[in-house]
Amino acid sequence: MAASSRPSTSYTSATTSYPSRPYDESTTPRPSTSMSRATTSRPRTGRPRTAASTIGGDQQIICAISESRGLSPIVGLAFVNISTTEAVLCQISDNQTYVKTIHKLACLEPTEVLVMITAAQPKSKLYSVIEGDLPHIRISPIDRKYWAETTGMEYIQQLAMKQDLEALKVAIEGNYYAICCIAAVLKYIELSLLYSFPFHSLRITYQPADGAMMTDLSTIHALELIQNLQNARSKDCLFGLLNQTQTAMGARVLKSSVLQPSTSAAYLTKRYDALEELTTREDVFFAVRQALKAFVDVDRVLTAITLIPTKPSIQHSEQSINNVISLKQYVKSIPPIYEALETTRSELLVGIFELCSPANYTDVQAMIDDTINEDITYQVQPLDLRNQRTYAVKSGVNGLLDVARQTYKEANADAYQLVTGLGETHEIALEMKYDTARQYYIRIAASEIEDRNLPDVFINVFKKRNTIECQTLDLLKWNQKIMDSHHEVLQLSDRSIQEFIQNLRAEIAPLFKISDAIALLDVTASFAQLVTTQDYCRPELTRTLAIKSGRHPIREKIHKEKYVPNDAYATRQSRFQIITGCNMSGKSTYIRSIALMAVMTQIGCFVPASYASFPIFHQLFARISMDDSIEANVSTFAAEMRETAFILRNIDARSMVIVDELGRGTSTRDGLSIAIAVAEALVESGAFVWFATHFRDLAKILAERSGVVNFHLSVDMSEADQMKMLYKVASGAVQEEHYGLALAKVVDLPPDVLRVAEQVSKKLTSNMEKRKKNSKTLALVRRRKLILSLREQLVQAHEGNMNGKVLATWMQKLQDEFVNRMAAIDADAASAADESEEESDTGTEVEAEARTESEAEDRSVSHGGGTRPEESAESMEWSPEPRFEMTGALQSETGDES
Repeated sequence: MAASSRPSTSYTSATTSYPSRPYDESTTPRPSTSMSRATTSRPRTGRPRTAASTIGGDQQIICAISESRGLSPIVGLAFVNISTTEAVLCQISDNQTYVKTIHKLACLEPTEVLVMITAAQPKSKLYSVIEGDLPHIRISPIDRKYWAETTGMEYIQQLAMKQDLEALKVAIEGNYYAICCIAAVLKYIELSLLYSFPFHSLRITYQPADGAMMTDLSTIHALELIQNLQNARSKDCLFGLLNQTQTAMGARVLKSSVLQPSTSAAYLTKRYDALEELTTREDVFFAVRQALKAFVDVDRVLTAITLIPTKPSIQHSEQSINNVISLKQYVKSIPPIYEALETTRSELLVGIFELCSPANYTDVQAMIDDTINEDITYQVQPLDLRNQRTYAVKSGVNGLLDVARQTYKEANADAYQLVTGLGETHEIALEMKYDTARQYYIRIAASEIEDRNLPDVFINVFKKRNTIECQTLDLLKWNQKIMDSHHEVLQLSDRSIQEFIQNLRAEIAPLFKISDAIALLDVTASFAQLVTTQDYCRPELTRTLAIKSGRHPIREKIHKEKYVPNDAYATRQSRFQIITGCNMSGKSTYIRSIALMAVMTQIGCFVPASYASFPIFHQLFARISMDDSIEANVSTFAAEMRETAFILRNIDARSMVIVDELGRGTSTRDGLSIAIAVAEALVESGAFVWFATHFRDLAKILAERSGVVNFHLSVDMSEADQMKMLYKVASGAVQEEHYGLALAKVVDLPPDVLRVAEQVSKKLTSNMEKRKKNSKTLALVRRRKLILSLREQLVQAHEGNMNGKVLATWMQKLQDEFVNRMAAIDADAASAADESEEESDTGTEVEAEARTESEAEDRSVSHGGGTRPEESAESMEWSPEPRFEMTGALQSETGDES
């Protein structure tokens, strides 16, 4: 696509002739011919804008909104502030009450909301909710053709700031509805408001739903939050592990929670309290689980009831009766939940108990009792389903309906009598069956006619393994008569049903709230089922990440052998943790387990550990995948650079980041350089970062950086040509420098190859040791890091609950440890200074001898300060080189650590 082209305008016909002009805040005329069709735009009401409908006074914000057709709606929104040339995209996993969507609209306060015309005629539920909850916002329906994903991507490509474009593409990947919304709102601004933006002038950002942790698409994929990487149908993912729900609503809420973990500490505490009560009170837990089994898919039923058909039909009448019967089943299932929660004490369970109070659905119950037969229950078999539809409405409501039902009943009895007579006449055991397609048919065991032919009266014969299915002409006639009488019953019943539904719509809001409460209770009970069968603990919400004996929840489930637990500890002074170790030692599993436990913590679940505390994270990023992105036509390295750019543009101090093998997709030198630069940026961000890498130099270079700590995964190499993975995290960078060679020996590479590799490795190691540098500056950095660590521990002690002798003992140990470590740093600095003086003296003597010899041979060269070529090479080899960590260490004391 050429850079100068605008997004496709092939579908705008006459409207594309509108001239474009800059927007002038002083005059905002709106042509009455907007969007070129009277049917695509609601007539202007002339209502003046109120103060509540604006941000910052005269700013004009246009919002486009669309939603999926599912029962758990995904809502896309795009806000464009014309006055400040800003745009905000977001996509929300909402529920039937659209709480999150309304909250987002209330926060950004658009002056006008665009919806598809199909959502306005008739009004969709979302349209009605916006109209009712935000009456000051003008709603304008526009034609559906303007909501095009390809057009949205073209607009983003051409209008977004160049420096934000790549990161924005990563953020919006997979957010179809948000992309369609940006297409609609920008096209509306062009054609209706006659305003266009210059290329790369619009500040477009993607925002997650407020109150939820942001997890982008690549993070969801890498951490296997919803789907297993190897097998899409496998339940070996976080959602599959946690999903022990018993209702469809609960499963949808759980999935939404996994994708959007909460960031509200107060709300999470309520979830923990409720979960703890269910896990400690077996009577309540089993009563709740048993009561949940009776619930139908309430969201589907209530959504179907609220819809108004454009063309009523027999099928719609049937479905309406089915929905009302399902509603009856739903209302009937609420009292057992109310009784099960009667003695609960946690705030969340008490709230659900109050919502399930009979007072909230008494009117609906009375309406059902007045219209529907008391003994009608929800059925699933085809014949039972037809019969329940026929007898759903109470007798006496409609005299003609009672007559039609009597006709239906007699026709069924005659059909049964016909089949019974056929069996007696031909001396064959006949069984009468029913399905939706064939209606009534006859089934005969094959053994009944082994020694004779089937009589000619039987037609439409189907032979199966041990049975024969058939019909007769008379049975077909009775089927038609039964169907006609059934349709007559449906038409007469539909009058009462539709009147009931019309009255029900006014009382349906409490039913949706109860449904949401039941779904939340189902999710909590699902967590309780998992927690009671596994060794999980309740996490604490603090400013420190601390895990004792933590485990990867998914790997623990699928591993046959016992999983090796690990500890984790991170504060502001140990927020950037470099994890080294050999291949297959468990680095990736370790950092993934920390991220998964953070997600579990923020969805209100307990975690697989003996103790855990977590801060509230507002963003979670994972840079893990090493696969080429075929769809985007980029290599492994290009893909990881795109993801890394997205992380660096969006990260802040409230984020958690896990990075696995950054820079391995390119050359070693470039990869190490990029890894160091990215690591420096991540340290400066203040985020909690776990950085798994094979670059041992990275661990050395950043070792003295404030906030950086080193860990490694242990390996037992005590036996020759053997490596035993211990899967245990230990302090410090990996000590074994040649574990790659050791692993190569295990897989039995040729001896000559191994010998050459060892020689090269030893030579490179020797050269690196010669360049190793210790200095007073490095000692200063170490002292500062130790003092900052002491300060943080003192703050934690002040905020903790230690006192008396326990606190005094702990303080004495802390003092002794601090003194010893400071003395060690001073000793290292003194030793380094002595070595530096010796090297300096030796170098001076060598330099004097060289100068004397040089002057004797060539005065002119001596005067220029030259040396012989071989001495120059030796001098270069021993000359000190600047270490990367010195720059990082000197910068570490700026910002919040100053």
